[in-house]
Amino acid sequence: MNQKLNLSAGPHIRDRWTTPFIMMIVLIALAPAAAIGVVVHWMKFHSLNALWIILASIGSAMLTELLFCLATRRRISIWDGSAAVTGMLLALCLSPETPVVLPIVGSAFAILVVKCLFGGLGKNFINPALAARCFLLLSFSNGMTNYPGVNAAGVDALSSATPVAMLKAGSLVNVTKMFLGTAGGVIGSSILALLVGGLVLWGLDVIHGEICFSVVGGFTLCLALFGGHGFDPAFLAAHLCSGGVIMGAFFMATDYTTSPVSRLGQLVYGCLIGVLGALFRMLGKSADSFSYSIIIANLFTPLIDLYIVPKPYAYRKSAIDKAAGIQKAPLLKRIPKPVIALTIIAALAGVALSGVFSMTKEPIEANELAKKRESYKVVCEDAADFLDVNAAIDALNSQNGSYANGKFGTTTIDEVLEAVDVNGNTVGYVFAITNRNAYNPPLKLALGVDPDGKIKKIAFIELNETPGKGSKADEPTFKDQFVGQTDTAGIDSMSGATVTSKAVLNAVNAGLDFFRNVIMEGGR
Repeated sequence: MNQKLNLSAGPHIRDRWTTPFIMMIVLIALAPAAAIGVVVHWMKFHSLNALWIILASIGSAMLTELLFCLATRRRISIWDGSAAVTGMLLALCLSPETPVVLPIVGSAFAILVVKCLFGGLGKNFINPALAARCFLLLSFSNGMTNYPGVNAAGVDALSSATPVAMLKAGSLVNVTKMFLGTAGGVIGSSILALLVGGLVLWGLDVIHGEICFSVVGGFTLCLALFGGHGFDPAFLAAHLCSGGVIMGAFFMATDYTTSPVSRLGQLVYGCLIGVLGALFRMLGKSADSFSYSIIIANLFTPLIDLYIVPKPYAYRKSAIDKAAGIQKAPLLKRIPKPVIALTIIAALAGVALSGVFSMTKEPIEANELAKKRESYKVVCEDAADFLDVNAAIDALNSQNGSYANGKFGTTTIDEVLEAVDVNGNTVGYVFAITNRNAYNPPLKLALGVDPDGKIKKIAFIELNETPGKGSKADEPTFKDQFVGQTDTAGIDSMSGATVTSKAVLNAVNAGLDFFRNVIMEGGR
């Protein structure tokens, strides 16, 4: 007997694929990204913290749902797999260095507050995993921004950031590493694994292609038109491979409950997410803005479903309304009040965010410049001020990707300043130098040189090398060797960190070469 059409309470049309079966397929699709995240973090840091985060997140989600069902005397629903999927999605959105207590709290919030208190599976109004992630970002910002490779050895170092944060700062990123999932960031950062899992779900018709592809298309087109780089493939690929775009498009935005029903509605919904994500990426300061774009689009789903409805076969609305004597009500009366309220709130939030950004842009830039100048004072302690060097401007503009045509590897001189005392006398020169041949590039350092060409000091602005090996470059036993030297001939390399040692030496040699051939010959 055919069981697909049942004369009973809805749903009337049924499918052979049950909710537990679909959730199992989604977990399998997420498994490769989870496995790569765990393995990469273990190979780099010999830590299984990523695995504990995944297990804690899934366990907390299932336990919270079980306790809620027992407390309210409802049918035990943890075996449908939805809680496990929520826990897995939240875990993959977290850094492998996140304290394990945070995924436990986040999963409990997602299941209890966003899902169970709104009626359970199919009743939540926003994506539970994303809601939990945003809750953790707002409530525990320090723990949520603790990413691998943070260099906290001294005051002259900056914390390493996620690839999207580096993009927003104008730094170069390794798109290949981002695509494979070895560039750092969240546990589920492997774009290759996410794409494979997402395309499998699409191929099995578990998710709607109208949503995931319109998200990616809207994001890419908006970024290409207004991102300032045109249709530059490298620029667009870097942004697509960072910031949760692919995970959001294939695994978050496609949630059945929070996405529109009609195909046209799904296209509009996906484009809205993509455009909002691109605007937040270009204008916002947060590296986690794509989560907010999906949540905002979730709030617009009821409005989309209200106005984009597929027409039944042979349906003529005007004729039926006329026969029934139905008159069209005014537009505002036909829109539910909660939808109007949510729309106004979303619009006000957007205006407020743009206003805050405009007001804080200049102070933030001034603070960042002040922090950079403080790092320069570390390598030239007797300086009262730093002045531009006129002779260096043309040389800096003609590097073409590397100084001295690659003589010192892929090294660029980012900035050259003359250090002067309170009387205006020259006490040295400061160089900001970047080398991209380090083990985990980029490696950025400040080099201080006295007027006679002797090294005053070096300090790292950014160092992402492996803890215990390349990170030893920031220890006094290595850095102090450079003090008073006019070249690097007598500098001992670090044991077990040859690549890092060579990158530092190339950076310093490039600065000394610039001092001799540009500053000494050209004058100020």
